[in-house]
Amino acid sequence: MVQPRSEPLDLVVLHEHSEWQKPLFAALERRGIAFRAFDLKSAAFDEADAPAAKLYFNQASPSAYLRGNVRAVPFALAMMRNLEEKGARVLNGSRAFALELSKSAQAALLRRLGIKGPRTITFNDAKAVERHAATFPWPALLKPEQGGSGARMFLLESFTELTRLLEQQPELWLPDNLLLLQEKIDYDPSHGIVRMEFVGGELLYAMRVVSHGSFNLCPSELCNPEDGEGGACAVPEVKPAAPVEFFPYPEVSAEAVEAGRKIIRVGGLDVAGIELIETQAGPVFYDINANSNLRAPIAAAFGFDPFERVVDFLEREIARGGAAA
Repeated sequence: MVQPRSEPLDLVVLHEHSEWQKPLFAALERRGIAFRAFDLKSAAFDEADAPAAKLYFNQASPSAYLRGNVRAVPFALAMMRNLEEKGARVLNGSRAFALELSKSAQAALLRRLGIKGPRTITFNDAKAVERHAATFPWPALLKPEQGGSGARMFLLESFTELTRLLEQQPELWLPDNLLLLQEKIDYDPSHGIVRMEFVGGELLYAMRVVSHGSFNLCPSELCNPEDGEGGACAVPEVKPAAPVEFFPYPEVSAEAVEAGRKIIRVGGLDVAGIELIETQAGPVFYDINANSNLRAPIAAAFGFDPFERVVDFLEREIARGGAAA
């Protein structure tokens, strides 16, 4: 139950998108967990204040800037670092969130772990990419360093097309003035990509996502409803030929699951969504999400409510006590 400020708390949930959090908040209330929702959009913290709860759960999203909430992301990172310095436990804390905010760091982590990922170039000036252009495998994907909901993504055929695009749309550099050129991995579009959801280091479920040309693969039913109408993600992109489709995928390979566990363990993630492409040479991983929007119909196909499973995990972590792990 949501507690007034004067009552002792088990949990504080850091968030910026209250609609996304409604299923989690409802599950917490059903369990009678004393929690508070902390909205990061307009907030302040006093360095002198002691942690308000035994446990904090970060649900901040890199895509906050798409909703006009640019300040939420740096505030979340600063607040989590402050809490951690005070000895508070923060699930999906500053280390995990910093990894989510940096696709170049994700690429480096995959390489360090010996997990296959696409070739990636990070840049702050298109001219600096020119020396790589001749050897880069075109076509390629332009992506933001700080991603979110498929925004600012383009499929490009050449270096010339890259420079032209950035000249015509300089706003693509926002919010952090860093972009990536990433190798496009070929796959069967009718099969789609694979997204694995992990809670507490273990696989919750896997699903196939058929994009129909969309870059916005957010699994939230608010963002990608089954009928494709009324989605809440304000991402400017060409409307796909059909709604993004999500399918339960119990056939996900043991190799992919084990690699996902390794990413989570080394990356310091507690709850995460990891995306990959299946190829004949094995899985190719390309995106690590610390803020995971779970899709209830997919979990229902496996026989459970995903938010109840997250609350099971949170209850176990609350029982561990308030000291930092």
